Amino acid sequence: DNLWANRFDRGMAGVFAVQHEMSGEIAKALGMQPSAAESERMARPPTENLEAYDFYLRAEQTARTGRRDGLREALTLYDKAEQLDPAFAEAFAADASTTVYIWRESFNDIMQSAPARKRAYEKASRALQLDPDLSSPYAILGIMQVVDRRYEEAIASVERAVALGPGDAETQIALGYVQLFAGSHAEAAEAVETALRLDPNLSPVNRQIAGLVFLIQGSNDRAIEALERTRDDAPSVGDFTITLGAAYARAGRLQDARAAVAEGLGAMSTPGFDSLSAYRLNGAQYRNPQDLALIVDALQQAGLPEWPFGFTGDEHNRLKGKEIASLVLGHTLQGQLEPGLQPAFLQIGSDGKAAFRSTTRLVTETVRVDGDLLCELSENMFGRPDCGPVYKRRDDGGGGYSFVNSSKVFHFTVVQ
Repeated sequence: DNLWANRFDRGMAGVFAVQHEMSGEIAKALGMQPSAAESERMARPPTENLEAYDFYLRAEQTARTGRRDGLREALTLYDKAEQLDPAFAEAFAADASTTVYIWRESFNDIMQSAPARKRAYEKASRALQLDPDLSSPYAILGIMQVVDRRYEEAIASVERAVALGPGDAETQIALGYVQLFAGSHAEAAEAVETALRLDPNLSPVNRQIAGLVFLIQGSNDRAIEALERTRDDAPSVGDFTITLGAAYARAGRLQDARAAVAEGLGAMSTPGFDSLSAYRLNGAQYRNPQDLALIVDALQQAGLPEWPFGFTGDEHNRLKGKEIASLVLGHTLQGQLEPGLQPAFLQIGSDGKAAFRSTTRLVTETVRVDGDLLCELSENMFGRPDCGPVYKRRDDGGGGYSFVNSSKVFHFTVVQ
């Protein structure tokens, strides 16, 4: 407690010395021994260019909230820092960390999955080239590997990251994230506890990970504590508040759970973690299916709808698989997307090769019919098929239909 109450009165030239001093004191207070590489890195300034450092700090501050507009702005600020100092390894690493968050959360309105993945790899590789002892590139690699369900490789990557930077809270959070999805709950909890000791003021993005770890572990009170702080620090990020709703539900506080989910949905303007279908698809990297089921069941109790924007279809008007194939394969679908009924087109060849266009998206994909579901398969959503039903719209005298999956509600007619 006394350590966090200390004051440091230095000029601008002493900023990096203060950081070194604080990092050393924190590690000492926690009984941790920094690696030789970590000690050497803490002792030297990350950049000699204070303007580049200013852009880097501004990027870090705006990225930590998890707001989509902030994440978009952060990428621009990182670019400026890197241009001012092309040898600024920590700026490239932080850029990669923010980009991999955009990628793993499927924020395709900021950056489509394929370019986001490419940018994350390139920025992390550049950071490692500039500083081979930097821990964060290996942490970023581990996150990407676990999302790809390459669990043992992911664990090896984050363990290497921790060996290089045991006193880095971001690295410990990455370890917790990987162990969570790999099904190692005790190891995940140990990592996030270490991160919280290293940095009691974790970003909302990282504190949400801590909350999820506690939730899966069954520590409902700890999960609620972490996720309430996350919500309070980033009230405009609906995803965080919805996760809090799951924690309330697990604790039996159903009224609070439903209120949190309603609040979170009200804060969202684009599809994200706003439906049970989105959680199932985005959470497919859980090694233990029961871990994902625990979260989905809690969110269902809390009132999260099955489909985006609360869409429900009349089962009497639902098309069968053969009807869907006859309707869409080899045709162009023209219509409108929720929310706001923005114009959109889905052009599908007879072989299933397709292109989806709206005012904000252009995606090349493959479309297929699986049972009675229409499925889209693209580089978005990590190459996982995003499937959903098609309904005949009886309220539309012009022969309209509605297709829904985890990423869209598309009202359309066949025009060609």
